[in-house]
Amino acid sequence: MAVLPARVLFGAAYYHEYQPTDRLKTDLALMVEARFSVIRVGESVWSTWEPENGRFDLEWLQPVLDGAHERGISVILGTPTYAVPPWLARQYPEIAGERATGHRIGWGARQEVDFTHAAFRFHAERVIRQILGRYAAHPAVIGFQVDNEPGLELLHNHGVFQRFVDHLRDTYGDVETLNREWGLVYWSHRLSTWADLWTPDGNAQPQYDVAWRAFQAAQVNEFIGWQADIVREFARPEQFVTTCISYTRRAVEDDQLTDRLDVTAGNPYYDMQDGLELPDPTPDGHQQKWKNTGVWSLYETADQMFSSRQEPFLVTETNAGSIGFPWDNRPGYDGQWRQAAWALVSRGARMIEYWHWHTLHFGAETYWGGVLPHSGVPGRTYAELARLGAEFETAGPLVAGLEPDADITMVYSTASKWLMEKYPPLSTADGGPDSAAYHRFFDPFYRGAFDAGRQVRIVHARQLHDLDPARHPVLIVPALYVVDDATLDWLESYARAGGHLVIGARTAYADQEARARNEVAPARLVEAAGVHYDEFSNLTRDIPLRGKGMDLPEGAAATRWVDGLKATDAQVLVEYDHPHFGRWPAVTTRRHGEGRVTYVGTVPDRKLARALASWLAPVACSGWPILPESVTVSTGTSPDGRRVHVVHNWGWSPNGVPVPVDLSDALDGTIFRTGQALRLGAWDVRVLVGAAPTTK
Repeated sequence: MAVLPARVLFGAAYYHEYQPTDRLKTDLALMVEARFSVIRVGESVWSTWEPENGRFDLEWLQPVLDGAHERGISVILGTPTYAVPPWLARQYPEIAGERATGHRIGWGARQEVDFTHAAFRFHAERVIRQILGRYAAHPAVIGFQVDNEPGLELLHNHGVFQRFVDHLRDTYGDVETLNREWGLVYWSHRLSTWADLWTPDGNAQPQYDVAWRAFQAAQVNEFIGWQADIVREFARPEQFVTTCISYTRRAVEDDQLTDRLDVTAGNPYYDMQDGLELPDPTPDGHQQKWKNTGVWSLYETADQMFSSRQEPFLVTETNAGSIGFPWDNRPGYDGQWRQAAWALVSRGARMIEYWHWHTLHFGAETYWGGVLPHSGVPGRTYAELARLGAEFETAGPLVAGLEPDADITMVYSTASKWLMEKYPPLSTADGGPDSAAYHRFFDPFYRGAFDAGRQVRIVHARQLHDLDPARHPVLIVPALYVVDDATLDWLESYARAGGHLVIGARTAYADQEARARNEVAPARLVEAAGVHYDEFSNLTRDIPLRGKGMDLPEGAAATRWVDGLKATDAQVLVEYDHPHFGRWPAVTTRRHGEGRVTYVGTVPDRKLARALASWLAPVACSGWPILPESVTVSTGTSPDGRRVHVVHNWGWSPNGVPVPVDLSDALDGTIFRTGQALRLGAWDVRVLVGAAPTTK
C-alpha cells in the first residue's frame, strides 16, 4: 500500500538537464539549506531519455538521484509521455492529434499527439519500461507521476471517432434506441445505421455533445490508468502513483481520473500581488482560467483538489516566481508565498512543490519564474521559501494530511459544466454565449460562503451516494442541470432525513442525456421545495432585492438569471424589487420531513451570497468571532486528532484578532489564552494548534 511521509513534502520540479552549466552540487546544497524534502524529475524530456528510435540514454539522471538521496531529499519520477520527441513525430506522422476531423495539430509545443494510437502506445510503453526498470528501485524515489496535466485536447482522430461509435453501440445497443434517447427525430438526424453517425465538428445536438465529452474524458482516464498499471509492475508497495491535474483542461473529469491513482495531485496557479488582497477587488463573474484570481478562488481550487478523492492531496506545481508569459511579470509581495502555501495545507495539501527550481534560459517558459532567477543566485523568492521550508519542518506531522472543516457542502457536476460550455444558458456582456456559464452559477455560492467566513467542502455528484448526511448539514446544489432520477431522489431524501438542501437555478431541469424533462420544474423536487416554475429569464442588468424573511445588506441584487418561481407552501425569504419580476420570489424555504429545502432562483451577487451563507450556517464551525475583512481562518483536524487553526491577514495593514479558545503557535510555541489578541503583520499567516485530545 502506498505510504506518504508523515510531514508536508516541500520542494520543486528540478531539471538538471536544462541547466546551461553543471551546478548539481550547488543546487542540492541550496535545497538542503531551504529544507527541501522532495524534487520531481524526468517528465519533460523523452528526447533525452530516447534520443533516437530504440536508443536509450538513461544514465544522466543517476547523479541527480544519488545526490538527492545522499542529502535526504526524496524524488518523484515522472514519465515523459506528454512531450513527444521529434523523431517519433517524423517517423510516425499518423500519431498527430486532430483538433478537428482531418486537421492535424502542428508539432512544436506539447501534447500534440493522439495518445490512443497504437504506434504512440508502443513507444510510450517502451520508454516507460526503460526508465522504470532503471530507476524504480532507487532508494530516493518515493513515487511516480505519469504524464503531465492530461486532457488538453479533444481528439477528433479517425480511430478515436470509430471507438466512440463502438462505445455508443455498446451503450445503446441499436440505432433506434439511440434515435429515441438522443431525440434524433429533430432536424432529420435519425440514423438508419451506425455508419450514419456524423463526426463532432459540426454537431449541434446537446445529447451528442454530452456523450462525446464524457467519452473524451474516458480516453484520458484510460490512458492515465494504463500508465499507472505499467508503473506498478516496477513500483515498490510503499511508492505512490499519481498524475498532476490542471483542473480547467477540457477532457478532465477529475473524480474519475483519480480512481486508478493512489493520491490526487494538482497544479494550482494564482495571481500574486493585488490578486491576493482582501477585501477582494475582483469583480463579480470574473472568469477563472488556468490560474486563480482572488483569495476565495485559491481556496476553491484547493477544495476542488480535495474533492477528487475526498482525501488530502499533493500540490505538484504552484507559483515560485512570476508565472505566465513575458508580458505579465508579477512576483509576490513579501509574505505571499507563505500565505498561499499555508492556505493550501490548511485545506488538505500534503505536498507543496514549486514549478520550478531554476528559471529557464530558453523555451516557451523563459519568463516563468523559478525558485532561483536566471542568474542562479538566491534572491527574495528563495529566502521566503527557505523560511517556509523551516516552518514545515517544525510543524512536522501535525499539518500533514489535515481533514479540513466545512460549514457548507457544494455539489459539483462536470457533466453540467461540459454541457454549458457549448450550450450556455448565460451570455457575456456583448450578448454572446458565455462558455464559463457553469461556474457563473457555481462560484457565487462558494465566494459568498468564503466572504461570510464559512468553510466549504466540494463533492462531485457521483459521490453523493457515499455522503454521510450527518457530517454535511447544508448542501448547496447549483446548476446540476445534467442529472439522473436516482440523484434527485437522493437529494429529496437527504432533506427529508434532516439535511438543509439548497437548490440553485438550472438544477434538475434536464436528465442524464441533457434532455429537458417533461415534469414541472424543479423536477422530482417540486413537493419538497414547495415551489415550481414554468418560465425563466436571462437578466441584462442586476435587479435590487428586498428581504422578507431574511436580513439583506443594502444593495443586494439578483444577477444574470431569474426562475419564475411560484410558491405553493414555501416561505418567501427574498423578493425582487422590479415591476415585472417582482411577482415572483427570489429565495424561498420550506420544511421537508426532518430537514429543509431552500430554493435560490437567481445568481446571487456577492451581498446576497454572503447573506445566504450566514443564514444557512449562522455559527461558523471554526469557532472564531467576526473577523476583520482582511483576515481569514481555516480550521481542520490533524491525523492525531488535534485542532489546527490557520489564520491569515491578506493585506498591508497589521491586524489583531482575539483567539476563541486556548491555542499555541505551532511554529514558535507561543501560548494564547482565550480572548487574547493574536497579532498579524502585513501579508502574515499564523498556524495555531489546540490541546491534544483527552483519552480515557
